[in-house]
Amino acid sequence: MKSSILKLVLPVWRVLPAEFRQSSLAAKIRQQFIVPVVAHPVAQVEPTPPVAAEVEDPLIPVRAWQDGFKPVHDYLQSPPPARTELLQSSMCTEQMMRTEVFQYWTARMGDRPGHMHRKIWEWAFITQALKERGMLQEGQLGLGFAVGTEPLTAIFAAHGASIIATDLFTEEAQAKGWVDSTQHANGFEAINQRNLCDEKELRRLVEFKFADMNNISEELHGKFDFLWSSCAFEHLGSIEHGKQFVYNAMHCLKPGGIAVHTTEFNMSSNDNTVDTGATVLFRKRDIEDIITTLQSQGHQIEIDWDEGDGFADGHVDMAPYVQDTHLRLQIEKYVVTSIGLIVQKAA
Repeated sequence: MKSSILKLVLPVWRVLPAEFRQSSLAAKIRQQFIVPVVAHPVAQVEPTPPVAAEVEDPLIPVRAWQDGFKPVHDYLQSPPPARTELLQSSMCTEQMMRTEVFQYWTARMGDRPGHMHRKIWEWAFITQALKERGMLQEGQLGLGFAVGTEPLTAIFAAHGASIIATDLFTEEAQAKGWVDSTQHANGFEAINQRNLCDEKELRRLVEFKFADMNNISEELHGKFDFLWSSCAFEHLGSIEHGKQFVYNAMHCLKPGGIAVHTTEFNMSSNDNTVDTGATVLFRKRDIEDIITTLQSQGHQIEIDWDEGDGFADGHVDMAPYVQDTHLRLQIEKYVVTSIGLIVQKAA
């Protein structure tokens, strides 16, 4: 109603004499029907944009871990004593890397002495664990998973063991990027890149096959004295898939056979981690779950949780990983190293 009257009043109001517009009657009309003009309208305040969620710098927790590490021993100046006991499942440490036997394997694999790199630790760990358990000799049959271009197949054959070396089907490896990154084995030329075994002996002792670690063929069951994988089962899509591989691989062993695996280990968190994707990070609780399950199945496995106390143990190599010291590295916001598992199948 008021808006209709306003439409009628305004055109007339503008032509009325000024004397009338200033009268008391006009004031009443303005108050009732005409919206007053504000000379200086209140400025519209722009709404404050929402504050973006602060993105955590992944290096902050990594550097905090590194700053909190207090080295105790200088193993470069005081090398550790010779090992006298069988290896147990354990983490990569400078102390272990600087032992005489690990330095021997480092040189045997064509690397330089003193190189503090976790990948070399993995290869030496697997080799020593099998060697001291009598697996690397003629008459023993071994199975390697995801062997890529690692030197282990050639080393084991050079010791007289017969090997079935497996890797992904080429098409699958190509899709995952392993072929382009030279981490996929596609025949004998990849297995012996470091010339660690006589070529004739290699072809006599090694058979190459393709295999899916998420779906191990039953034709491999119950045939092998030992088996191994080097930093492979963290690439199976999830922590659960990695666990299942470890359990399923035990079917490939004869009673009393030995399995040795290495994988990525999250040192800085037993809660949050990367649990799905191309590379997952196993926490202590995940490894404990694997150990408990294996033991419940009658298999033997023990672990030493020593995290190391050398200077190299406290250094974290940051992406893109160009440091010569590489026992620990940053993956996302976590401090990561390698861990090795040694399992003896139930008799």
